[in-house]
Amino acid sequence: MIAIAVTAVACAALFYAAAGREVNAAIPKSGETNNHFKLLLAGIDADVASGKLGPDQALAARAELAREVLRSKGDQRAEAKPLSQGTVLVGLAAVAALSLGLYAVLGHPDMPAQPLAERTDVAAQNLDLDAAIAQIETRLAADPGDVRGWTVVAPAYVQLGRFDDAAEAYRRVIALSGPTAELQTDLAEALLLGAGETGSDEALQLLQSAVASDPAHVRSRLYLAAEYMRLGRYAEAVPLWSAVLDTANGDEAWLPAARQGLAVAQNDGVDTTTEDQQQMISGMVTGLSDRLATEGGTVEEWTQLVRAYIVLDDLDNAQAAYDDAVAAYPAAFDRGELDTLALGAGLVLNGGSQ
Repeated sequence: MIAIAVTAVACAALFYAAAGREVNAAIPKSGETNNHFKLLLAGIDADVASGKLGPDQALAARAELAREVLRSKGDQRAEAKPLSQGTVLVGLAAVAALSLGLYAVLGHPDMPAQPLAERTDVAAQNLDLDAAIAQIETRLAADPGDVRGWTVVAPAYVQLGRFDDAAEAYRRVIALSGPTAELQTDLAEALLLGAGETGSDEALQLLQSAVASDPAHVRSRLYLAAEYMRLGRYAEAVPLWSAVLDTANGDEAWLPAARQGLAVAQNDGVDTTTEDQQQMISGMVTGLSDRLATEGGTVEEWTQLVRAYIVLDDLDNAQAAYDDAVAAYPAAFDRGELDTLALGAGLVLNGGSQ
């Protein structure tokens, strides 16, 4: 009803604007124009009679006046004939009928008055991946050579966890369009996801083929390097990790994993990251302990040393450091945070003297 009302108001406004009416009454009409030129011609004759104009000048003036008359008649003929009110009404009725007819076909007057994001029925229709896949499967059953259909449905299968179906779909795409490094890696990924920890010989062969066919393809090298690491073939994984690191821009999501993979492969599968961190922490703790034993320090530094030993799960040295701290700061009110930390970790006051 609102749409109809708005259309009616718009049509009424257009009809009022198109209605013929005299805007400026000062503009002379055709008869008045003729009288005007007759007066001008009489004026020329009067000037000739009084001797103001010579014969040649009078002829030129009459010729100019004749040209003015012709131009005036041409302008009058060029004026557009105004549309009749009947014609305007028919046109506006046609516009209204066309607008309302299109809305009846394309519009949804029964749609609830809700934002699109809150229309659960529309959202469910757009997000029903299973129904979309079912439609694609129906078309593929009728036309198994539709490479575009297989290309669309393969990653959808992966998203739904249907890895075997995804692998079959990628095989169809490769058979129809030819193998590429990207397609071979996609198929290998589906096979590896379906195989789990056991791996897949077919996936390994596909990745090797993809790496050989495209020296710049990063994803196939990442997957192949990871497979070599799983199989213990570290020497073969090193050049793959190095190759992808050489192509990195510095902001890739896989960059930390590739760096760690290279370090592990270079050490024959031994992850030295944790060991290096432990050694670094131990070295820092030893340095702090030696300095406090020889030079002394603040109660905060003793607290830091005790906390470090507790983190390293070295409670014997933590107890010894606590005893030394108590000896350096015998007043209990100086050791509030330290005592809380030590007693919470199971250390005892003056444990070294017991």
